Amino acid sequence: MRERRAEQDRRRAREFEAFVAGAAGRLLHAATLLTGDQEAAERLLTDALARTYAMWDRLHGEDPYDRARQELATRFAHAAWHHRRARGGLLGRLTPQERLVLVLRLYEGVPEEQCAAQLGVPTERVRALCLRSMATLRSRPAAGPAVHPAVRPAVPLAGKPLSTSAQGGPPSAAAPATRPERADGGTTPGATAS
Repeated sequence: MRERRAEQDRRRAREFEAFVAGAAGRLLHAATLLTGDQEAAERLLTDALARTYAMWDRLHGEDPYDRARQELATRFAHAAWHHRRARGGLLGRLTPQERLVLVLRLYEGVPEEQCAAQLGVPTERVRALCLRSMATLRSRPAAGPAVHPAVRPAVPLAGKPLSTSAQGGPPSAAAPATRPERADGGTTPGATAS
């Protein structure tokens, strides 16, 4: 009986280690966007992964990444909304709830309905928070980019296709397709830049 239990524990540990090897980088990036601080992000991720490991045998076909992301969001929400302290970082101008919605919706690509269910708010509230936080980030002074490449949306906003900027930068939901200029300052008819 002990031997069988020991083998199950070893299998569980191997599966979890493989999961962490593949998912920890993306989860850490999400945690860093949420907290704005590397040390706080590592603590948040460690807590979320520990909880995921504790529930590993009860996942029953559930995606462990979804469970870990949910634990990450829940732990961030509890800590950030409980203390209400502002953090620095790329999304430091946003409230904790705006930051969480933005990371879940745009960085992680979680559908509005699923995000609303996870946070316990109406879908319209998620949509409003996402739009408000994007407007806040876009209102940044012209000296810096409106949205840092690290927050590149995982899904198009409002059905707009993602495109690459003419300078070869990262995809952006806000960058419209433009026509290349000719040497005389006009545009090439019918051509679009990619």
